[in-house]
Amino acid sequence: MEINFNKNSDGLVPAIIQDAITKNVLMLGYMNQEAYHTTVETKKVTFFSRTKNRLWTKGEESGNILNLVDIKNDCDNDSLLITVNPVGPTCHKGSDTCWNEDNKQSYGFLSELEDVIRSRKENQNDSTSYVASLFKKGINKVAQKVGEEAVEVVIEAKDDNEELFLNESADLLFHYLILLQAKGYELKDVVGVLKSRS
Repeated sequence: MEINFNKNSDGLVPAIIQDAITKNVLMLGYMNQEAYHTTVETKKVTFFSRTKNRLWTKGEESGNILNLVDIKNDCDNDSLLITVNPVGPTCHKGSDTCWNEDNKQSYGFLSELEDVIRSRKENQNDSTSYVASLFKKGINKVAQKVGEEAVEVVIEAKDDNEELFLNESADLLFHYLILLQAKGYELKDVVGVLKSRS
């Protein structure tokens, strides 16, 4: 890998640290050539500390190390994207990231939808909420709705109306997310099972 350590007079390139699983950005550090080679050799992310004016392996004091997974160079060869498996919090202040965010897996809009479903589950007395009313009727009703939607997806899959197929697919996924929470699970639990099978 060709990295342009000479672009800046200090010989440093920015190193963006990203969790290999969640894809969340954890921190930003700087590497010189020696820090890069040390990281590659030890498989522990090592930076050049501008304040300490020396190499610094993340977690050398706290034990919260960053285990190297992969390093990518950007199109100008002057910044790095380093994917890691973190051990413990990344920020020296104790948070998962240096932006004080939780380093949890996100599935984008589906995670937002899960949050809404969880909220409805916790407030089943909301008479205006369809989801709350389903939770209130119990697991049998929720499971029944998933079965009904699954049958409708199969029926629409055999026809040529793509819009109906996609709508029924959305209904099935929506009700499945409700069923997962009714059973005390989330999408991440199912993804975990799929990963264990791969």
